[in-house]
Amino acid sequence: MRSSQPSLAELRAITQPPELVGRRSAEHWAGRLYMRRVSAHVTRRVLGLPVTPNGWTVLMIVVGVAGAAILAVPGLWTAVAAALAIQVYLLLDCVDGEVARWRRTTSAAGVYLDRLGHYTVEAALLAALGVRVDGGYAAIGLGTVVGLATAVLALLSKAETDLVVVARTSAGLPTDSERDAAPRTGTLRGIRRVFALVPVHRVIGGIELSLLAVVAAVVDTAAGTSVGSRTLLGIAAAAAAIVAVGHPVAILSSQRLR
Repeated sequence: MRSSQPSLAELRAITQPPELVGRRSAEHWAGRLYMRRVSAHVTRRVLGLPVTPNGWTVLMIVVGVAGAAILAVPGLWTAVAAALAIQVYLLLDCVDGEVARWRRTTSAAGVYLDRLGHYTVEAALLAALGVRVDGGYAAIGLGTVVGLATAVLALLSKAETDLVVVARTSAGLPTDSERDAAPRTGTLRGIRRVFALVPVHRVIGGIELSLLAVVAAVVDTAAGTSVGSRTLLGIAAAAAAIVAVGHPVAILSSQRLR
């Protein structure tokens, strides 16, 4: 039985293995850059609490949705508060997995709940941005419609990824690799390299969107209008459409379903 108060080195060796934090597809850039350094200290403190990893995940979802609810209210400080809430959401996203790995209680249910949380929060943020553009909860209009449509496109792009696993499992194929994801034609490989250099999909990610919303709020405040938030919503909608359409094209042109 491991100690409930391990050293940081011991904790990191178990809860932050290289195969997790070293893989770009498995770890958000913010986690690699700074949050894993913070989360280890928090995880070490909470290991003794009677809270399951799934309990931390539920708290993560609550904090993330609360951040989205705050973002829907126009104003600079609400955007800052929402961004801070999403940083706590990211912290809890690290903590739940670290607690599970330390206690050896990782499970399919935990993975499912974690994915569900990310999908819910990221969609809620996009919808909230639309409400914000319209002027808040009392003024639902075109911005809200665009925000909701963007959220649907973002969810569609995530479903497109998950359906690869469903399709391969149904066809009796093994897990695909990064090599399988490469497009077979030179033109599509070139396009993929461009999007690797300019990752437009990041705009609709929860962390990035919350930070960009702060920048947009600064512009709104300086201009005295919602021009910053409107611009961000337009960019997010365009990015979501590009990803939702381009993603299945990339998948079908690769070896992932073969």
